[in-house]
Amino acid sequence: MSTSAAHLEEAKLELNRRCDAIEECYEFMLAYAGQGLAGEDSGGKSGQIRDFLTRCNTALQGLAAFLDGFVKKLDVDAAPYAAFLAVIDRDARDSQAAVQLVLAQPSISSQLVDNLNALIHIRALLTDLFLIDEVFRTYRRS
Repeated sequence: MSTSAAHLEEAKLELNRRCDAIEECYEFMLAYAGQGLAGEDSGGKSGQIRDFLTRCNTALQGLAAFLDGFVKKLDVDAAPYAAFLAVIDRDARDSQAAVQLVLAQPSISSQLVDNLNALIHIRALLTDLFLIDEVFRTYRRS
């Protein structure tokens, strides 16, 4: 495997890890929000919420720059991707700000997570990722 192919393979794995971390966090938050927990010390899935949010926060860090680098590794015309990557950047930064705000709280209640789930930024980011993931799917199989 050439160095270029190895770098692309590594980027494919990183893209999958980032998308999985964000999507798994969202799915976990849906379940957590429905538990009616007053805070993390309430039992159930409460001990895991910070871990999921922290992994999501890490995955959001520099997401658009990573995707831009992924496009460059594909050796395709980057122009059609540029505007959409700006959308992803904005949605990722807005989502990350909300996740960081929740992480900064001393206790994370189900209601707080329910409000985080409802944010248009989080839902928009997920939709962005579903679209770009589908666009990249062809390249990830090659």
